[in-house]
Amino acid sequence: MGLFDRLKERLTRTREALSDNISKLFKGGRPIDRALLDELEELLFQADLGPIASEVMSEINRLHARGEIKGEDEVRAVLREVLLGFVAPKDVRAGEAELTHKPTVVLIVGVNGSGKTTSIAKLAHRFQSQGKSVLLAACDTFRAAAAEQLEIWAKRNDAPLVRGKEGADPASVAFDAVESACVLGIDVVLVDTAGRLHTQTNLMQELSKVQRVIQKRLPGAPHEVWLVLDGTNGQNAIQQAKQFTAHVQVSGLVITKLDGTARGGALCQIVRELRLPVRYIGTGEQLGLLEPFEATAFVDAIVSTTAGAARG
Repeated sequence: MGLFDRLKERLTRTREALSDNISKLFKGGRPIDRALLDELEELLFQADLGPIASEVMSEINRLHARGEIKGEDEVRAVLREVLLGFVAPKDVRAGEAELTHKPTVVLIVGVNGSGKTTSIAKLAHRFQSQGKSVLLAACDTFRAAAAEQLEIWAKRNDAPLVRGKEGADPASVAFDAVESACVLGIDVVLVDTAGRLHTQTNLMQELSKVQRVIQKRLPGAPHEVWLVLDGTNGQNAIQQAKQFTAHVQVSGLVITKLDGTARGGALCQIVRELRLPVRYIGTGEQLGLLEPFEATAFVDAIVSTTAGAARG
């Protein structure tokens, strides 16, 4: 099964909110008139496209007035083209990052409940399946349960784990983890951080400290900073993300829980607002259900009607 087919299967709720509802709108060969266009705009907002919905409709209205849009297929084609422009802008290179340093240090940040720790486990599994060695760093020292959860995943992935005592300085744990990785010849270090609300300024500043300390041990590190966002939060995830990017230099996004939400369309607005690449999307609980983000496959999975849709 290819990526498009896997996404089509896993993003069912977003697909129903967008593609399936468009089919219902045109049921019985309904012609395009003002009433249909108004219903279409409402549908796009309900699919959590946010301000993008207005821009899509502006283009559809313009082309319809010129007689270039006469039915469902043309509407889908315009929607696909516009969404691709937002999800894959030319100045944002999405998809899997190239982990060229040894070790490559990846700092993982995000709010409580975003799926951060599970995403780290999935990333470890993915990188190991590519033949890379992985070390996990448990830098959430405020919650004993957080380190214990990461330790469980480390054992499942057969990956070494560096953790400190409860209440230890997270930056010192990060330093020790990078030190161990350098000594052991590890390929990738995944650094877990305390899940925090974007409004907790002291904890946000702590992230900056972790970055600085890692760089002292390994100049140029962390090489990647990935922000994990809960896909079920839709447009609300944007404000969270802006607070994180104000404190740390985020280089990519991991969008989780897209299999359980009809709000996957918000991903388009997230990329547009943040100008950050989506590295991976989570589509389920199992370790293997973390997909490298591919814009065309994602848009086709939520917009097109059949597996035979164009995927250029």
